[in-house]
Amino acid sequence: MRSGHTLLPMKQDPQEELDGLVRQRIRGLRLARGWSLDELARRCHLSPSNLSRIETGHRRITLDQLTPISRALGTTLDRLVESADDADVVIRPQRNEACGVTTWMLTPRERTPHGVSVAKMRVEDPGPTGGSQELRVHPGRDWFTVLSGTARLQLGKRTILVEAGQAAEFSTMTPHAFGAHDGPVEILCIFDHDGEQAHRSLPSPST
Repeated sequence: MRSGHTLLPMKQDPQEELDGLVRQRIRGLRLARGWSLDELARRCHLSPSNLSRIETGHRRITLDQLTPISRALGTTLDRLVESADDADVVIRPQRNEACGVTTWMLTPRERTPHGVSVAKMRVEDPGPTGGSQELRVHPGRDWFTVLSGTARLQLGKRTILVEAGQAAEFSTMTPHAFGAHDGPVEILCIFDHDGEQAHRSLPSPST
């Protein structure tokens, strides 16, 4: 090769790249379950030799093979063959400020319609014992961990201080609210579906 010339890597064909990803997923899911080739072959009614060639790329993958394989591995065909698009890996949450609380929702609403939601909150308000916050009640359970500062959690008539590095988890059917104790506090919250719906509809910051 003449000096001054650089060999550029050839771009892989998208279909070949997806095939390789599917093979990695099959092998990875099989190993995660602690199954041998024989065990997975038995469960999806393929011969171990055919399954081995599928995993190693020495046999073409067909739809009639992928359907029983995905079923045996406890996943769906769609998830097994979905592309590795990582354009939405990084979440850039919008900042929302209201009533002394800044909230960053870390899970887009459309991704978790029936699951859990994660939010980061910075609370400046001293909380129900130092202000006029109303205790709230809604279905579900809430969980939060304190990243910095100390949170003042009001559960009914109880006042609980949760310090940095500690976490709290409770039924939101108990009247509750939280605020900052002796300075601002930053927390990471996880809400179930009912809790997430309630938090989005609340005009004031409470959990």
